[in-house]
Amino acid sequence: MQKCIRVLIMVSLLISVFPISVLGQEKGDLVESSKSAILLEKNSGMTLYEKDASVELPPASMTKIMTLLLIMEELEKESIKMDEMIRISEHAASMGGSQIFLEAGEEMSVEDLLKGIAVASGNDASVAMAERIAGTEKAFVEMMNKKVKELGLKHTHFENPTGLPADGHYSTAHDMAVMARELLLHDEVTKFTTIYDDYLRKGQENEFWLVNTNKLIKTYPGMDGLKTGFTREAMYCLTASAKREDLHMIAVVMGAETPKERNADVTSLLDYGFSQYEGVKLHSKDDQLATLRSTRGEPLNVALSPEKDVVVLKKKNEKKGEYETSVEVRNTADLPIEKGKHMGWVKVTRDGQEVAKVRLETSEKVKRASFAKLWERSWRNLTSFQRF
Repeated sequence: MQKCIRVLIMVSLLISVFPISVLGQEKGDLVESSKSAILLEKNSGMTLYEKDASVELPPASMTKIMTLLLIMEELEKESIKMDEMIRISEHAASMGGSQIFLEAGEEMSVEDLLKGIAVASGNDASVAMAERIAGTEKAFVEMMNKKVKELGLKHTHFENPTGLPADGHYSTAHDMAVMARELLLHDEVTKFTTIYDDYLRKGQENEFWLVNTNKLIKTYPGMDGLKTGFTREAMYCLTASAKREDLHMIAVVMGAETPKERNADVTSLLDYGFSQYEGVKLHSKDDQLATLRSTRGEPLNVALSPEKDVVVLKKKNEKKGEYETSVEVRNTADLPIEKGKHMGWVKVTRDGQEVAKVRLETSEKVKRASFAKLWERSWRNLTSFQRF
């Protein structure tokens, strides 16, 4: 049942912090091998460096960033659950390339299939999840391209959820960075992308050892993902993310000649970002930035706070500037509403450009109000003791 929730507070305030430089060093200074590259700060969404970042290239298995994004969205909507068992089709089991060697008729949990995608880049696992979510691989690809349009990406089109070579399957370093940023809004995904090695079917005859295709997970401080890629057409690609204190960097490189050169380019980008920039905290995750009023809920008013600290990016030793913070809150939700429920966004803009975006969450659970409580509120309203 949909319950109307009215927003009591919509805040808009100017905050003096430091402005952000859009680009870092000149092209070629940081990236030597890769054909295309970009460095993006996740919290602010600001581009710090780019090299031919809008050139359309095959993304190989970095395609699975979009596949993972759609899976995480379905998990958030609770249309699928981590412990749900998925029956593997003949089609999914037939996938070549990187795989976790699923067999037709085998059943595996959503959680383990996610591991297979995030850690081992399993094409078979990707198709199995695509079929579960959309019914067919083709229908899932339509969902992928619909999401591409929703994100405003102009230079990406998918033909499959795996990244296997196909005509008309392409993306750019810029678009991959935007998709990665969207995926990282689902914090739970890093529980999988940070796994270096693990097992599927542990203790069974067909036990399978997973080893992360992103070796920087083990060697680069703060690395928490995200996805490698390789085909002969695409060469070596990587969308990497790393977090230190208030900064969360996303580096994308495409078309490197060797995995060593790919990792060197990514390391160079991340090192530059962390050495030249720092974050400024505007709001703590405990700050109450808005209040929800649910006429049929208990309590009547619920505080909304950021999912995490609201941080903007500043280049070291740069002058002050003005930023505007606004709050957007969903106007409907099902009761009961659990504590920590995503109910809106805190957005920070500078000169009309969004530079930070953080989820707003409920600070406590909202239950359905009892008949007696609803009657009491109605009586108070009628007698003008309290209006709501």
